[in-house]
Amino acid sequence: MSSFPVKQGLFSRPVWSAIVACTVLAALLPLCNLLFAEGHALHVSAYTVGLVGKFMCYALAALALDLVWGYTGILSLGHGVFFALGAYAHGMYLMRAGQAAGSVPGFMQFLDWNNYPWYWAMTEHFWYCMALVVLVPGVLAFVFGYFAFRSRIKGVYFSIITQAMTYAFMLLFFRNETGFGGNNGFTDFKTILGYSVTAPATKAVLFLLTLALLVAALIGARAIVSSKLGRVLQGVRDSEARLMFLGYNPLWFKLFIWTLSAMLCGIAGALYVPQVGMVNPSEMSPANSIEMVVWVAVGGRGTLIGPILGAFTVNGLKSWFTAALPELWLFALGLLFIGVTLFMQKGMLGVVDSVRVRLARGKHAAPATAEEGA
Repeated sequence: MSSFPVKQGLFSRPVWSAIVACTVLAALLPLCNLLFAEGHALHVSAYTVGLVGKFMCYALAALALDLVWGYTGILSLGHGVFFALGAYAHGMYLMRAGQAAGSVPGFMQFLDWNNYPWYWAMTEHFWYCMALVVLVPGVLAFVFGYFAFRSRIKGVYFSIITQAMTYAFMLLFFRNETGFGGNNGFTDFKTILGYSVTAPATKAVLFLLTLALLVAALIGARAIVSSKLGRVLQGVRDSEARLMFLGYNPLWFKLFIWTLSAMLCGIAGALYVPQVGMVNPSEMSPANSIEMVVWVAVGGRGTLIGPILGAFTVNGLKSWFTAALPELWLFALGLLFIGVTLFMQKGMLGVVDSVRVRLARGKHAAPATAEEGA
């Protein structure tokens, strides 16, 4: 585990300074978009604001995955389903907010549905949908995790069934008769709480809210992993049998962090939808869940900061490749993951840590050599 940015979840003073500086700089992006006209040296385009906002949603999902994989040793290949369920829960409100009273969305009209199905009840209320954003992924994770952890399914077997879960949900949501838009999903959002979704001021508020929640999640995650609970979770990762010998029941600890991680992913998905403007079943693709694992691995799992850095780095590369060399992106992603696995097992932060240690050793060795020469 990297000891430069994080050691058992504790941030050093330089790291806190870097977090504050990055937060302030990020907060200035939407303000520069609003305050300075296009062509001004300080103007930030709406595209850049939206792109960074999307990356922050991915970073929140990566942080959630790091709690279960980096600190508890549970490799999930299905976190994409929690992200997508949170997105769909918020999308239900956004779809209803853009409809005239008494009408239903176009995909329901295509099915000759004149009324919303029962599970759409009360979704015209914003706070009800916000509750669904947290509860739907949380309940699914709790039920799935309870039976999986109680049966002591772990390792590669657990990873496989999580991937099977997200694939099953993807196939379910692709069906038109489920009432979630089929292949097209939800799109063409118009308003949120009475404000235009596409208005620059609304985009700025969504960006700042995402930034605030990402920072709050980072601080909350730090509090967890640096507490006694965090030490127990790391005990589950390092030696679950020894932890049981000491009298702990790993089931409830794993279930807690697994459910919390799913809820954070749901929140990330809910923030993602209005900023991107759409959600469809492809968000549940197993490939998306695997990409989340790549974000964490590239940044450095078990570090909290690493997954955030990895999410920004990988998705930044993806944005460049898909624009310049779209046919090469999947090859680049595969090579990146193989390279991290073979040569950077502690991720980007591990490399930084190694450089710092070597520099520190060099500084200590230089005075000793001078004394020997004297």
